[in-house]
Amino acid sequence: MDTPLPRRDFLNLCLRTGFGWAALDTARQFPALAVDPIKRSGSARLLLSLAAYSFRDYFLDANHKRDKNIEPAKRIDMFQFIDYCADHGCQGAELTSYYFPSNVNSDYLVKLKRHAFLRGIAISGTAVGNTFTLSPGEKRKAEIASVKNWIDRAELMGAPHIRVFAGGAEGKSKVEARKLCLEALEECCDYAGTKGVMLGLENHGGIVAEADDTLEIIQAVKSPWLGMNLDTGNFNSADPYGDITKCAPYAVNVQFKSEIQKKGQKKEATDFTRVMTILREANYQGYVALEYEAAEDPWLAVPGLLKRMKEHF
Repeated sequence: MDTPLPRRDFLNLCLRTGFGWAALDTARQFPALAVDPIKRSGSARLLLSLAAYSFRDYFLDANHKRDKNIEPAKRIDMFQFIDYCADHGCQGAELTSYYFPSNVNSDYLVKLKRHAFLRGIAISGTAVGNTFTLSPGEKRKAEIASVKNWIDRAELMGAPHIRVFAGGAEGKSKVEARKLCLEALEECCDYAGTKGVMLGLENHGGIVAEADDTLEIIQAVKSPWLGMNLDTGNFNSADPYGDITKCAPYAVNVQFKSEIQKKGQKKEATDFTRVMTILREANYQGYVALEYEAAEDPWLAVPGLLKRMKEHF
């Protein structure tokens, strides 16, 4: 008698071969094949964190173009950002990799870890910018090497999680792009597992523009070190709250946005109560990091948003 192919193996096979991404629709039709969400004992626990990206224009160091010209006296470093998190009642700080000094080394990371500990702040994670859909070659190797480098840095800082991206199609078919992404994720997850660091694949457009796209790749990777970095503001469907509900059981980190946008409509304020209820019903236990992207000055807006989040927690 033939043994049924496990769902993860089936999804992996679909991604790796010319069998076609459309074949994954077959898996959706058979609930018995569904991969179980993350199982957590006990009740939901929501821990407040703040993403450094919220102050992206104000860091002394940045590896991307700033949206504003900020006076040097108003700029901050990672140490001051940790102080800000402590002063505003956060339990964690998400230290986005874009704002570390270009010459960051082990000594710097150890000092940062000590500073966070003395301020009573856990380094809830970091976030990298990467593209896993590049064709084989030096650029692709560099992307994978960069993620592994930040896995090492996360381990040194005691950060349990790294947000990663999938990437865009890069001129390829969706099937080929996802195959390349899957291979890179598997390699990085294998490495992350040796360091005790979780990777969270974010719903960030490109080949993971939809909730199902993100979940299918997560389910296809054979690793306990991969989950979803659930960004509540990145869904652009007719029902973003439905997407959040679908993805919450697979989340290993949550980035909370103060705004959402339904497809074809303008941005609107996020329903705090609704999102927190979804996370509780999914029995989520972990950090919920405010990642502020709205138009108002973050120095004015972030304190109030953190206060509201704490009230809902």
